[in-house]
Amino acid sequence: MFILFFLLTFLIPGFDKRFGWSATQGWVVLIADVMVLLGYGLVFLVFRENSYAARTVGVEQGQEVISSGPYSIVRHPMYLGILLTYGFSPLALGSYWGMIPMLLLPVLLMARIWNEEQVLRKELEGYEAYTRQVKYRLIPGIW
Repeated sequence: MFILFFLLTFLIPGFDKRFGWSATQGWVVLIADVMVLLGYGLVFLVFRENSYAARTVGVEQGQEVISSGPYSIVRHPMYLGILLTYGFSPLALGSYWGMIPMLLLPVLLMARIWNEEQVLRKELEGYEAYTRQVKYRLIPGIW
């Protein structure tokens, strides 16, 4: 599901540009560029802080709960970085129409987070206590 979603993230803006479906203002593109950069920066911080971060959900032998850096604010900062990066990419590419698939991104990320948290609660010692310490999963103050 994610592969199709990410293909649409870049195909629709390409078609939008080619056929002139939308005219995105320069200031919108510039703000979106900054948000994409912030998203990439956050993902970089996650990989620097957590050597166990990976594309697949699982717990490795010797893995410990990380509660420092961005993990002290939200439990899934990499997904927040992904939300910023991919969520603003269509606007950074100058496409309003490309935002349509982005409406599904938070739902997909929420489903993945629920699945991941079930695994971590069962298999990662100390994760349950961490969830009481860091209340928010994805967006500080919201969820």
